[in-house]
Amino acid sequence: MLPRALRPAVAWFSRTKLFRTVGPSVMPGFERALTVATGGRVISSGLIVPSLELHTTGARSGERRSVKLMCCPTRGGWYVTGSNFARSAHPAWTANLFAHPDAAITINLVTIPVRASLVAEDRREEVWAELEANWPGYRGYERTAQRELRIFRLEPALEREAV
Repeated sequence: MLPRALRPAVAWFSRTKLFRTVGPSVMPGFERALTVATGGRVISSGLIVPSLELHTTGARSGERRSVKLMCCPTRGGWYVTGSNFARSAHPAWTANLFAHPDAAITINLVTIPVRASLVAEDRREEVWAELEANWPGYRGYERTAQRELRIFRLEPALEREAV
C-alpha cells in the first residue's frame, strides 16, 4: 500500500479535472484487468488506500451488484463514501444500500456480511475528519460535486447471511 506520506499528492491528482474526466471510463477496465491478473486478490485503489469490494442487492432489479471502493477502516467497521468521481449524481450502490442495507464486503478474499447505515447528520463532521486522515482532501469531492456525499458505516453482521 502507498505510504501515508505520498497519499496527499495522489489524493490531489485524483481530484483533478483530468482524473475526474478520464477515471470513470479508464478505471473500471483497469480494475477488471487487475482482477483477472491477480485472481481477485488486488483492488487497484487498494494499492494506495484501504479498499474493499461491496456486494449489494440492486434497489430496483433485486440482482446482486458489486463495486470496488476505497474505504476507511474504523472501530468496529468501515466507512464508504459515495463520491462517484465527484460527479453530480450519487452512485447507484448508495441507492442499493438504502433499499437493502444488508450487504457483504470482500477484503483480502474474505467475505463478511455487513449492515449499512447512513452516517447521521450530527456525526458527519467527526466522520469527515476520520476520512480525511485516511485520504487527505477527500472532502474536496463534495465541493466539486456540489452535493452532500452519502457516507455509510458498514458494520459486521455475523448472524446475517451474505448477499
